[in-house]
Amino acid sequence: MSFDMHSLMKQAQKMQEKMAKIQEDLANVRIEETSGGGMVKVVVSGQQEILELKIDPKAIDPDDITLLEDMILAALRNALLKSQEIAKSRMSEVTGGLKIPGII
Repeated sequence: MSFDMHSLMKQAQKMQEKMAKIQEDLANVRIEETSGGGMVKVVVSGQQEILELKIDPKAIDPDDITLLEDMILAALRNALLKSQEIAKSRMSEVTGGLKIPGII
């Protein structure tokens, strides 16, 4: 059994190209989450970049800022979690489910 370094390098290059394409695609994915019955809305990309935060003025109660903070955190956590799940799923198509350091 011979070791074909050239073939291995070609496979690694193809995998790298596929992963770059997935990263590019993930940049265009938009995940929207809301909390507080829609009073807080967050939009993140498939690369976990926060793109948008909208707060309904009715959600702002100067006497209960903690509630608003909790709504923002809940929407952000859910959006980022969904974004990570999408990224992990798409990357696993390329890696075959292998956990490669530095890759989601």
